[in-house]
Amino acid sequence: MIVERIQSLCEEANTTLAQLEKELNFGNGTIRRWNDSSPSMVRVLKVANYFEVSVDYLLRKAGKR
Repeated sequence: MIVERIQSLCEEANTTLAQLEKELNFGNGTIRRWNDSSPSMVRVLKVANYFEVSVDYLLRKAGKR
């Protein structure tokens, strides 16, 4: 769920997951692995700050930014 939300934000920002990972100094494929394992809150916070959204927005099933 979080990966799909991040992918949507990437599309809106005209970027890719790979570009985002590079910008945030994450390893290649890190975000996609979040489908199978829980990300650290530090990394979720980095993504939220990058897109200027709340952590809650990234983690919940549906809702507003």
